[in-house]
Amino acid sequence: MQKLTFFKTLFSTAFLAFGLFSVTPSASAQIAVGISVHVGPPALPVYAQPVCPTEGYIWTPGYWAYNAEGGYYWVPGVWVAPPRVGLLWTPGYWGFAGGVYAFHAGYWGPHVGFYGGVNYGFGYGGVGFAGGEWRGGHFAYNSAVTNVNTTVIHNTYVNRTVVNNTTVNRASFNGGPGGTTATATAEERAAAHESHVQPTSEQMNHEHTASTDRSNFASENHGKPANAAMSRVGERANNQQARIANGVKSGQMTAGETAHVEKNEQHINQQVHADRQANGGKLTPAEKKQVNHEQNKTSKEIHKDKTNDKTQHPR
Repeated sequence: MQKLTFFKTLFSTAFLAFGLFSVTPSASAQIAVGISVHVGPPALPVYAQPVCPTEGYIWTPGYWAYNAEGGYYWVPGVWVAPPRVGLLWTPGYWGFAGGVYAFHAGYWGPHVGFYGGVNYGFGYGGVGFAGGEWRGGHFAYNSAVTNVNTTVIHNTYVNRTVVNNTTVNRASFNGGPGGTTATATAEERAAAHESHVQPTSEQMNHEHTASTDRSNFASENHGKPANAAMSRVGERANNQQARIANGVKSGQMTAGETAHVEKNEQHINQQVHADRQANGGKLTPAEKKQVNHEQNKTSKEIHKDKTNDKTQHPR
């Protein structure tokens, strides 16, 4: 288990990590207790960005979070609705200083601030955001770097210069051996003093859900999470199906193993459908917890089936 050090520090550029701390909705600077780790996070995984599900959503890149019991775990990148029109997302990042790695969490604001020079991709090339911009009350997407269906979403433009000006690397932290060497620009320092808005409840739930899925932990996936990104928060069931399909295609799962996990998924879907019908289309907190527990069991079984010695041999 990694040794943790608790310390007090001034965060002028970020709110504290999702789900770990309680913060005020709007502020220009925060003094609070953070968590530092003596081992750096894994490299950023390579993944494809899912298509934007609806107009107005903004991409929030995936990142490595930390759990004292299990170590680093991946929080999938996801499209989310901003708290209000005009706000942009500044991703969180890990920074190395004084021999430890500390996490600076993301926040919403009128401009994108410093996020360690980490190249998260899809418009977050290390400085600023090139994936889109607000034009009046509508968000316009740069289709050169974001995955949008232009037949459905018409507020788009193309700026390919940002693709050529981006240095590609997978460093997931700033400073230290193997990390980025970026320092905040004048614009980023100015953005740090603007009024910020904490992550939405949807984002915090997304981070918490990621922490309950063992397949997201680096100790399980060795830095290559099976579900690195999703279109919307709560699309875990669809991602489970994709993992099953990949296991069948690669031959890692036999017909019997596939049938068993498919049966489990069908049971979960029926359970969710029945619970929603009984509660006016919604799930109670207890029902959500039960569904997540069942999905965890299925996730572990998929992982076990794909890594055991049994394989299928399709013709």
